[in-house]
Amino acid sequence: IWDSRREELFLARDHVGVKPLYYVHTDDGSLYFASEIKALLAARATASHLNYDALPDYLANHSASGAATLFAGVQRLLPGHTLRWRDGAVEIQQYWDLSFARAPDANRADRDLIAEFGDRFSEAVRLQLMSDVPLGVFLSGGIDSASIVAVMSRLVQAPIKTFSVAFAEREANELAHARTVAAACRTDHHEVVVSPAEFFDALPKLVWHEDEPLAHPSSVALYFVARLASEHVKVVLTGEGSDELLAGYGRYARTLFNVRWGRHYHRVLPAGLRRAARRVVERLAPRSLACRKLERTFVCLTPDLASIYFDNFAVFPRAMHAGLLTPAAQERIATPDPYRVMDDYLKRSDGSTLLDRLLYVDTKTYLHELLMKQDQMSMAASIESRVPFLDHPLIEFAAGLPERLKLRGFTTKRILRESMKGVLPPSILTRPKMGFPVPVGSWFRGAWRGMVTDLVLGERARARDIFNPAMVRRIVDEHVSGRAVHTERLWALVNFELWLRRFVDGEEEAQIAQPRYSTALG
Repeated sequence: IWDSRREELFLARDHVGVKPLYYVHTDDGSLYFASEIKALLAARATASHLNYDALPDYLANHSASGAATLFAGVQRLLPGHTLRWRDGAVEIQQYWDLSFARAPDANRADRDLIAEFGDRFSEAVRLQLMSDVPLGVFLSGGIDSASIVAVMSRLVQAPIKTFSVAFAEREANELAHARTVAAACRTDHHEVVVSPAEFFDALPKLVWHEDEPLAHPSSVALYFVARLASEHVKVVLTGEGSDELLAGYGRYARTLFNVRWGRHYHRVLPAGLRRAARRVVERLAPRSLACRKLERTFVCLTPDLASIYFDNFAVFPRAMHAGLLTPAAQERIATPDPYRVMDDYLKRSDGSTLLDRLLYVDTKTYLHELLMKQDQMSMAASIESRVPFLDHPLIEFAAGLPERLKLRGFTTKRILRESMKGVLPPSILTRPKMGFPVPVGSWFRGAWRGMVTDLVLGERARARDIFNPAMVRRIVDEHVSGRAVHTERLWALVNFELWLRRFVDGEEEAQIAQPRYSTALG
């Protein structure tokens, strides 16, 4: 909003970051802003250079977590914040924050809270149906999208259009679950199966659309299902936000278990015995799946959140950064701690339980990245995406719910599962969280390993002097041989190099998408 009388510009971003907003504040006081970074680059608001300070965050956490981006000089306006520009000066203020202190009456029975959640969720879906154009739903077969379809089918008369994506590989094809929901709710269902060649051919284009490296392989799948949906509708509803709102990720239960029992373990067992147990586990881990799992528990980790939560679920944990980054790159990083932003959020949360504080951190960081991915992949296919679970009143109600209605033992999203009983098929209600499976790991070991090697170990990558070639080679060799699983790490390195070529080197999509990147290589 431009106030011509005061000569003041006012910008605001939505509560949780459904839509992106970037800006550049130059040394001479000028302000540039846009919903895409590439628009700022086109306006020559800043040069396209790597922000080395954001690199540790990207390597550990899939993306830059706070206001910084991987572009030097480009900031994102954080969700729930406003920006005022006047006389060359910028003032940023927070107008909303996620609070866990607004708890419902402690004496209310669980059944009443479950019923109210169901009513609020139905209202959130109804509000998202307001449109002058056709709507549909991205349907994965998980409980989040299935719940949206079930509620939506009760609110509209015509069959809902649903859209699913999968891959031919058995481990990455969950279409059977989506079909179960589609049949139960009698939807007009559509599917697309993506081949490896289509997947990898799309990468240069999608890196361009996302502005920063593709944090997750699921971004590519999202683009293909959005493209399918665009042939039938202009707006889609998706299930994003439920996991951060209602403790849907398995890592929450594992973290609470590790913290609780880890404190007892470290208090009761003498240090000598703990060291001996750790050595045994680490020695057997290469040959034992059970020991590899134990490596990620309190048996081998100190029971602090940096180790148990941040490091345990990082792409590249802290211990790997010194060996991965070259001395030249490390010299250009002012703040090497990759968890600085998340630790700050952890301290800032008003949650009274560890679970609520973890949900706060993920809402501010991980969810932010997922929403950016969803918006930009949908826009790449020229459709609009909407997120009923992130309806403002529903967010605030869910935040105040007691922990037992979010996570009970290892049962996630309990209140959603309870509210959908009798509405969704039992097989959907009891399904564990699967994420979105993309068989990138097997592709990197097989026909596409040549592409990986060329991108992360080629002459151009080495000349950048950012990553230590010896360590990158070890990661590639261990993954290709099957001695270790480095799928996420290789994905991060591959997409980082693609991003550098597209934005920093200034290559066009056609230059990057050489035939060697879309053929099977040995």
